[in-house]
Amino acid sequence: MRATPAPATTTGEDLPVADPQEELDRLLRDLRSRRAGLSARDAERRLTVVGPNDLVRQRGEGWWRELFRQMVHPLALLLWLAAALAALSGSPPLAVAIVVVILLNAGFAFIQERHAEQAVEALSEYLPSHARVLRGGVETQIDARDLVPGDVMVIAEGDRVSADARLLSGSLEVDTSTLTGESAPVAVAVEIGDSHVPLIQARDVVFSGTTCTAGEATAVVFATGMRTELGRIAALSQRVGHEQSPLERQVKRVAQLIAVVAVGMGAAFIPLGTLLAGLSFGDAVTFAIGLLVANVPEGLLPTITLALAVGVRALARQGALVKRISAVETLGSTSVICTDKTGTLTLNRMRAVRIWTVDGVIDLDAFDQDPAPGSPPDRLARTAVYCSNAELFAAASGADTADEVGDQTELALLRAVTSLGVDPHHDHTSRVAQFHFDPNLRRMSTIDTTPHGAYLHTKGAPEEVLARCTRIAVDRDADRPLTPEDRADIDASVTAWAGQGRRLLALADRRLDADLAATHDRGEVENNLVLLGIVAMIDPPRPEVPDAVARCHTAGIRLVVVTGDHALTARGIAESVGIGRGHLRVVGGEEMDQLSDSELDAILATPGELVFARSSPEAKLRITDALQAQGHIVAMTGDGVNDAPALRSADIGVAMGRSGTDVAREAATMVLTDDNFATIVSAVRAGRQVYDNVRKFIVYIFAHATPEVVPFLIYALTGGAVPLPLTIMQILAIDLGTETVPALALGREPAEPGLMERAPRPRTQAVIDRPMLIRAWGILGGVSAVLVMGLFLATLVAGGWSFGASVDSGPLHHTWQQATTMTFLGIVACQIGTATAARTGHASLAGIGLTSNPLLLWGIVFEVCFAALVVTVPFLQSVFGTVTPQPWQVAALLPLPFVVWGCDEALRWRARRRTASRPAPPR
Repeated sequence: MRATPAPATTTGEDLPVADPQEELDRLLRDLRSRRAGLSARDAERRLTVVGPNDLVRQRGEGWWRELFRQMVHPLALLLWLAAALAALSGSPPLAVAIVVVILLNAGFAFIQERHAEQAVEALSEYLPSHARVLRGGVETQIDARDLVPGDVMVIAEGDRVSADARLLSGSLEVDTSTLTGESAPVAVAVEIGDSHVPLIQARDVVFSGTTCTAGEATAVVFATGMRTELGRIAALSQRVGHEQSPLERQVKRVAQLIAVVAVGMGAAFIPLGTLLAGLSFGDAVTFAIGLLVANVPEGLLPTITLALAVGVRALARQGALVKRISAVETLGSTSVICTDKTGTLTLNRMRAVRIWTVDGVIDLDAFDQDPAPGSPPDRLARTAVYCSNAELFAAASGADTADEVGDQTELALLRAVTSLGVDPHHDHTSRVAQFHFDPNLRRMSTIDTTPHGAYLHTKGAPEEVLARCTRIAVDRDADRPLTPEDRADIDASVTAWAGQGRRLLALADRRLDADLAATHDRGEVENNLVLLGIVAMIDPPRPEVPDAVARCHTAGIRLVVVTGDHALTARGIAESVGIGRGHLRVVGGEEMDQLSDSELDAILATPGELVFARSSPEAKLRITDALQAQGHIVAMTGDGVNDAPALRSADIGVAMGRSGTDVAREAATMVLTDDNFATIVSAVRAGRQVYDNVRKFIVYIFAHATPEVVPFLIYALTGGAVPLPLTIMQILAIDLGTETVPALALGREPAEPGLMERAPRPRTQAVIDRPMLIRAWGILGGVSAVLVMGLFLATLVAGGWSFGASVDSGPLHHTWQQATTMTFLGIVACQIGTATAARTGHASLAGIGLTSNPLLLWGIVFEVCFAALVVTVPFLQSVFGTVTPQPWQVAALLPLPFVVWGCDEALRWRARRRTASRPAPPR
């Protein structure tokens, strides 16, 4: 007999056993459990002993490796080069200062990266994995972490198996690809227990990390956490390192370009400075070091990471859980949203309103009498009860509504059954077999033992069920052939009701003889059915969806509804929320199946919005691939097991947090905790906001390179006749002290007006483009450089300096210190104007409000206070080479922010006028 695993350990030994049931009894005895499960107290005690059902993942690299990685990226290497040059040129204090900057910058980036990682990992708290277990014979949902050996799990289609367990009853089809690599589902059942194979190959055992794709069963847990087969694999695995987003890779490439340019400029000016400008070698090296340091945007990469992490947390608060930090920027460029209907566009609160039977149409809102026993309505109601897995419990004392558990469609049927005067409760022990709902077949059936014999009960899409019906019910035991007139009458009702946006279900039954009831052959028993009636249900649109749809239209986002519902039902709901705007094309399931790839491409390339009705999961995948081939960024929603391929293939796979299966949630990039379409649109808006904010603080950071580099160029080109306007230590104070906090605050800038009125950005658009560099280096940086150099020269001239005069000693040395101090303060003052201007790329400052980003205001206060300390505290004055400015010099700083901001504001005003004068493109 294969050894039965003990609560804490498992063995892979295989010993023969004659009777599977005997082995199960022995396993339950060894686990000190029973088929009704553990008691709550026993489970709590075992949890204390064996610990939570978690996988302890090993980190791929220690914190010191991550910190080291921050010190060897291109920008850090550039600073290492500057430190080496400073040491070789006889400036050890400068070399030490640069090394300190490298370490501080690496530490800051390391902290922000860890912060971003925690922001993503914290999302698991929003989506705890659950398991259904029997506790004292009562089915209970618990956190999967609380599973212990001896628990009896209830597993159904779409569930993720949370522990290693052996089946006690039922049968399943399980996707074991995570463990074995097998792509086809594996049949697992009590009756096919294997006694002479390794544990991983046993066909009566399910394993943690696998997924149930069909069936229903109970299983007793024998291993949890690291003791499972998945745990053994996890123990041998290493954690995947930091995943860079496309945005981070783009910025890193720009950083590499900056490094090449800075090294090239520094290396070129050493011979130019010594040979042409007459500088000493030491002065030329000092110039090269300053040029290197001035070109390095130290805070760029950590600020990018923090902005993405902030975006992840903001989306989580809105109900959109992004599982990969790199997906935040992708959201902002979404150009097509392929959305499901039920529960996403609608409330998923189904209510039956009409029933068609051979006796006529029943209006459930006005129905006030019980149907005659055995009549078609009574027979339909009883079929609805049998062919259901939902539970409708009586209302508790003092409660207004009953407790409901199960699918909304089945609950709507049970509520309709109650209004017909039929008991909605059903003893499922009479069920012989169940054929689960198949999205391709679009129907579900059960074989049940009733007081009148064995019956097949079926419900599903009218066209699917009706095609298998040959007769129509007139009484409990009486039926007649289904005539063409009947079919025409049914088609007319189906067409009229579906056109009103109602969801339709046909119900049918069939009496089975003993042999047929025992075959469990779906293809054989789901034929020659007796039609009982058609139920029409309504699922009202979510009230917030029309506004979200309108926002998609203004944002240039195309909407495609991909649903399994009837074409007319899907059209009715889509048009009621504004999708299509009167020009909606509907493609049915049969038409979709017959379309070639080129024909599908042509349909999707045609302007306008679409509805794909009666769609299969394969159709979702085809639609996704076709849209991506046309250059679109596609967001695809899904909730079922078979939606996983499309969710993985889409740029943004969106799974439903409430109604979705574990498989869909694992395959998706984003999970909606409220299953609401409006949340997708909010997530797109947040993604655009994050992308815009990244561009804003890149403009802010890049703008300061110009006023830092220009002084060195003037110093070199004049051969030292104009003294160095800025020291390297002052550059470090700017880049590390005054610049960083406002840059971080720009990462949290509120959304700019008109954000959702712009077309989606192309997939190939770079985050840093030519207009952005012209604005940063040319306009903001250029104006700042002119103002700062003017302030520097004015201070020198006011102190008695003339062109070419030495400032190395004497009274002019103090004047030069005053001038460099004013250069430092001038750049800080221009930073304030740059930060204010960078807050918007299109709108005016009045349009966004001066105080709408309080974090930036506090950042400006910080940099002003920091700069004041640098120029007034004696110790800092000696470190950075500054002196206390005179009152007139401080007054001269006040206009600088307004001039920098004003020039940029004037250019943006001109751009807005040009845009407004252009004719609007046709919609």
